[in-house]
Amino acid sequence: MATQFQSITPGARLSVQVADALSAEIRTSRMAEGDRLPTEAALVEQFAVSRTVVREAVSRLKSLGLVESRQGSGVFVKRAAFSPLNFDAGSAVSKQAVIQMVEVRRALEAEVAALAAERRSEADVKHIRQAMGALDKAVKAGGDGVEEDVSYHRAIADAAQNPFLISTLDYLRQFLRGATRVTRANEARRADFARQVQREHEAIAQAITLGKVGQARQAAARHMDNAIQRIEQADPAFWQQEGVQLASALVSGNANQPATTLGNTE
Repeated sequence: MATQFQSITPGARLSVQVADALSAEIRTSRMAEGDRLPTEAALVEQFAVSRTVVREAVSRLKSLGLVESRQGSGVFVKRAAFSPLNFDAGSAVSKQAVIQMVEVRRALEAEVAALAAERRSEADVKHIRQAMGALDKAVKAGGDGVEEDVSYHRAIADAAQNPFLISTLDYLRQFLRGATRVTRANEARRADFARQVQREHEAIAQAITLGKVGQARQAAARHMDNAIQRIEQADPAFWQQEGVQLASALVSGNANQPATTLGNTE
């Protein structure tokens, strides 16, 4: 049966979303070394995008070292240059594990934001703003905003124009998304937390828009520091009711999947 890819959503470049979907198939071994990617025509049909979008997506995968072209044969998955991360389930399903994941994000995303401020184009700024709008819309509609939050930070990473940083974030994404799911579920329980997050996102975007490198770095680091504080300030009932279930995705390999049974997150 042909692979069924996730649908394209607003808030990020189409080529990035196509590349992300294909990358996920490769990194989870659903497409193994030596497998041939679907033809360009097949990808156009499956994603409902143009040939230009598909070509840009495949070019991105090549720059990340995930695929290679073979003349006259097509595009094939390359041998992985590194082995998958492994975490001990007993220690990872904890509040401390989530905090440590946010610390990883802080180290990466502060520099990503600084580079984005230095290198962003008008199109990059537009995509960041679109991602912010999609996130605000999702939250107002009662959603958790996890995917939109990830898209917002991915738009910033794209503006940094560093394929190695993007590759690192892609590699860690299943774990970083799991931590994001926990932090956003906690933040959704308190209106003051939600307002803080919105202000922090705006501060990062504004610094990038204005090309303020130092301010962007500081704003992104502050956002992660505050995310840690919000986890530490969480109602103990949150962790008992939702936190462990959500954090379990960090080691189950299902960080991309929504939790099936959650308590009230209003």
